Amino acid sequence: MSRRVVIVSMGCSKNLVDSERLAARLGASGLDVSFDSSDCTGADVVVNTCGFIGDAKAESIDAILSAVEMKKRGEVNGVYVMGCLSERYRRELRQEIPEVDGLVGKFDWDSLVETLGNKTAALKPWERELSTAPHYTYIKISEGCNRFCAFCAIPLITGRHKSRSIDEIADEVTTLAASGVREFNIIAQDLSAYGTDLGLKGERSPLAELIDRLADIHGVEMLRLHYAYPADFPYDILEVMARRPNVCKYLDIALQHIDDGVLNNMRRHIDAEGTRALLERIRSEVPGIHIRTTLMVGFPGEDDAAFERLLDFVREQRFERMGAFAYCEEDDTYAALHYPDDIPEEVKQQRLDELMAVQQEIAFDIAAEKIGRTLRVIVDSEDDEYYIGRSEYDSPEVDCNVLIEKSQVLEFGKIYDVVVTDTCGFDLIGRLA
Repeated sequence: MSRRVVIVSMGCSKNLVDSERLAARLGASGLDVSFDSSDCTGADVVVNTCGFIGDAKAESIDAILSAVEMKKRGEVNGVYVMGCLSERYRRELRQEIPEVDGLVGKFDWDSLVETLGNKTAALKPWERELSTAPHYTYIKISEGCNRFCAFCAIPLITGRHKSRSIDEIADEVTTLAASGVREFNIIAQDLSAYGTDLGLKGERSPLAELIDRLADIHGVEMLRLHYAYPADFPYDILEVMARRPNVCKYLDIALQHIDDGVLNNMRRHIDAEGTRALLERIRSEVPGIHIRTTLMVGFPGEDDAAFERLLDFVREQRFERMGAFAYCEEDDTYAALHYPDDIPEEVKQQRLDELMAVQQEIAFDIAAEKIGRTLRVIVDSEDDEYYIGRSEYDSPEVDCNVLIEKSQVLEFGKIYDVVVTDTCGFDLIGRLA
């Protein structure tokens, strides 16, 4: 039997792409590769770690320790660690968890192919084994970040921003579309900066050029944009979103806060006035767009007045999709070196709960406003009562579902027109149009 490897991918979709690339190389080396962490018996386990915030780091460490315990019981053969956490804390992990058989970082994981597969597979850099449903995937268009926000350790882990070429990305999307992928979620640590390091000269931003080209590829039915940065936003992408029917009217753009003092402390390169002007222009140029944002509470300098301004901002903007988290001090960041983390944890949690309660009410109202509308829905799965899908306004894993009444047989990965008839919390219920 072939040597088995189970890859446990922690953290974000950018990490998942790396896990899938590793899986393709291990598979091409003759190994039996799986993403099913519930079936590790007799396998080598690779944990692709996350190093973004405290909770994510703790989850990654727990996953490593769990694999080590299985190794001690003789259930797994070896434990290997890669990714952001091991990129940043390789020496500490080696000292604290010596039972790990191999430690690599975020960019040198190719060595695992030689360790586990005994040969290096000759594949294109972007080739990978999808861990998602076969009809959707993530396309990572750049790595790293040049922003150095005060709270964020990502630039310390991934280094400076580095874009992939438009030709290489188009080649990847063309190949995946030919294999049956229909939905492409475009991801980067800083989508707004895409291509600024490539020396491209033209009338439009590299991001607008890229998305316009990808939208032309046969078989691409949904393109969705994730992780734009508010400063230096490439406004010409909005014209592409408004014009191209297969570019989803959806934008994931982390804003973090609205109070000028907090934004300045965060080193976000934008103020409240600029943030509001940005949102007004996005909504004006792409009518009906759904904006997903991420906000932070409890950052040093956030007093009660600043938090109230954040609450008022959320009520004012009525974000269709929103996540939030409490500030967690990260080693060696600007904030850790210059600001005391002096807001009590119970205050952070109280603010987080209050903010999310406001957003929940907004999200329920926005869902109810869709009753009677017809949406394009891609079908992901089914249960006994419904087919389960998502509209163009819903990214996999993080957003809402559309529950489609079972009146006829539907195909997974196919897009249908669905009339919304009711809501169920954040989710929509509908029937075929």
